[in-house]
Amino acid sequence: MNLTVFLELVEFKAKTASILPFFIGICFSLYNFHKLHLGLVLLYFVAMVIFNMAVDILDNYNDYHHATEIHDYREKTNIIGREGLDLKLVFRMMMGMIIVSALIGIGMSFIVGWPFLVMGLFCYGVGIFYSSGPKPLSSLPLGEVFSGLTMGFMITILCVYLNTYEVFQWNFANLSEIFLISLPNTLWIANLMLANNICDVEEDEKNNRFTLVHYLGKPQAIRLFVGMNVAAFLAILLSVSVKIAPWSMLGTFLVAPFIYKQVRIFTKRQVKRETFICAVRILAVGATAQVISFALTFLF
Repeated sequence: MNLTVFLELVEFKAKTASILPFFIGICFSLYNFHKLHLGLVLLYFVAMVIFNMAVDILDNYNDYHHATEIHDYREKTNIIGREGLDLKLVFRMMMGMIIVSALIGIGMSFIVGWPFLVMGLFCYGVGIFYSSGPKPLSSLPLGEVFSGLTMGFMITILCVYLNTYEVFQWNFANLSEIFLISLPNTLWIANLMLANNICDVEEDEKNNRFTLVHYLGKPQAIRLFVGMNVAAFLAILLSVSVKIAPWSMLGTFLVAPFIYKQVRIFTKRQVKRETFICAVRILAVGATAQVISFALTFLF
């Protein structure tokens, strides 16, 4: 297995979805609590990326096994079949990553407390059952909810908790503030899944995957895609208004024209190889702009 194949197997291009919520968590911790435990967050970052890669391998592994014989998905689309990868090697690689990341997380929970372990177990459960079991989450009209909340909200709150565990209070005010600051990422990550399901709805139905798009229908799903992009910017505006983020984060609105253009392109044509990239660009550009504009406050 060469590097190019490995990076596709772990879907390295999609790692923006986990890295940027992590940085939002750091910014929020510094701005609202004035705390940063650099060693802990670096360990968390390593464990997070390793587990994220393992989950993407698991998705490809399960998709390979669950593909029906109606069409050539297994042989020509799935990375494992297309590249003739050794299934045992893929499985061992995946399990090794899960074990390493879990050991790091368990070790950290001894330092920061049991809430970190509980939140981590939730994330592991969603990651594993996202594509596993008789009814994987990704094949149900729940995939967008679980992917958005787990990667958008949970990654951020885990990061905030690591930095502030000595003083963190589990109350509605703290949780709602973290939810609000993470909401743009939560929505953009959910939209990534939604765009993927819009493009793949016919193929998914052939593989007995009845996603949210199957139940909403394409027109309504596309309207939801648009609405969640609008809601992401409203969340940024509200975050600044209630003073949990600095005024500099309004700089995210500078990329609004670019995101509007990508939304227009996707709403006109939903083809996986041509326009799914629009959702990826929206997440990458929007979330990066949010992090950079938030971080600017620490420079002045």
